[in-house]
Amino acid sequence: MQEIVVLITVSSEGEATSLSRVLVENGLAACVNIIPGVRSIFKWDGQIAEEQELLLLAKTVRQEFDPLISMVKAHHSYKVPEIIALPIQLGSEEYLTWIRDSTKSRIGMVEE
Repeated sequence: MQEIVVLITVSSEGEATSLSRVLVENGLAACVNIIPGVRSIFKWDGQIAEEQELLLLAKTVRQEFDPLISMVKAHHSYKVPEIIALPIQLGSEEYLTWIRDSTKSRIGMVEE
């Protein structure tokens, strides 16, 4: 099972909190860190835009990435939200085990 970190940007503290809770409560992420004060400069509809955002760092497993994408899209205010994943190359075994144990995939594997 591959552990990953998913980066998601949101527009407000309220959206950050509610989306983070939905992901953790549904077993799609073991933990979500909310990082305020992100300044994003990007191209949208042919124009350069600049926004203040918050960055979510969701720790999960690859098996939950597709359901996580669906959940984020269902609860996100953006038409095209940032949802990108990076593999965790190294980590303490205790922490990586906790990520696996805290996600839906691991729970489903135990019950089978």
